[in-house]
Amino acid sequence: MNDQEESKNPILRVENLSHSFGQGESRVHALRGVSFEARAGEVTAIVGPSGCGKSTMLYLLGLLDRPDSGEIYLRGDPMAQADDPTRTALRNESIGFVFQFHFLIKEFTARENVALPLRKGGKPPAEAHARADAFLRELGLADKADRFANKLSGGEQQRVAIARALANSPDLILADEPTGNLDAANSDRVFDLLLKFAREDGPAVILVTHNPELAKRCDRRLPMLDGKFVEE
Repeated sequence: MNDQEESKNPILRVENLSHSFGQGESRVHALRGVSFEARAGEVTAIVGPSGCGKSTMLYLLGLLDRPDSGEIYLRGDPMAQADDPTRTALRNESIGFVFQFHFLIKEFTARENVALPLRKGGKPPAEAHARADAFLRELGLADKADRFANKLSGGEQQRVAIARALANSPDLILADEPTGNLDAANSDRVFDLLLKFAREDGPAVILVTHNPELAKRCDRRLPMLDGKFVEE
């Protein structure tokens, strides 16, 4: 497939996605028939107040739960009701996660944290560590590769988390408030890194953020309210 054909086909397509929590009168409708697309090399911001459904959306897109109804297509394949082994394999191979809380393993070095998804995917240790070192160099952390995660600053830890998310060259990167605990300078740096990898390596990036300045820099901005997208 050439680049022009690739750009016409969304990496992710969501159709009429709905999800709720609870039963009866206490039931909360987190998503109400949401539809959108995410294309290679683009960064899409999902914005809105707390409780509007943003994080629930990412949880479903990451194949960590199943929607009540609707469909999630990844590279054209329906995933909402696919069997668990298929969803687990795709999640490990094709989706990278970056969270507000980086969830690094504190007893592991930066290199070991980045290499972890590669090791889980069957890469031998030497190859996984070499690739981890390449990503850490790209993110300006070559001199921190042997440092344990809990000895890194907040901005450094988040960059390690991005390297880990990118290690398997995923088709889709899901970032949930990735700059929420960072100062302005590190927030800009983390966003610049996500944008750079989207442009150069071609994943689709979906970013949930409360930061209006970062959202303005994304290719698309999708405001959400009460479980659905709304016009600004």
